[in-house]
Amino acid sequence: MKRYTKDHEWIRVEGDKAFVGISVFAQNSLGDITFVDLPKVGTKINKGDSLLVIESVKAASDVYAPAGGTVDAVNTALSTAPETVNASAEKEGWLCVLKNVVMSDLDDLMDEARYAEFVNNQG
Repeated sequence: MKRYTKDHEWIRVEGDKAFVGISVFAQNSLGDITFVDLPKVGTKINKGDSLLVIESVKAASDVYAPAGGTVDAVNTALSTAPETVNASAEKEGWLCVLKNVVMSDLDDLMDEARYAEFVNNQG
């Protein structure tokens, strides 16, 4: 199950873990990503809290937690290759994995079809 926020984050639940990243729309808006300030493993986060910061040639942007949980893993490959987010924002460019996700936090998020409609109405 994959869901999107209005701030262009996505969350994909796989079993008892959830991958988090930014959408293709978000990475296109940011431009060339130059640095990802990954969170510390073990950090407890609530929905809507700043999870990490992504820096690009245009700006530094907060990425907000689409759901509450605990950071279980981070994509360490982004430390040396932050451009992976540009190349594959919704696959290899995932940012972190949450465990103990508050599943009810996903209830008001958009599925892929609703998100596509939302993005189309942004422009």
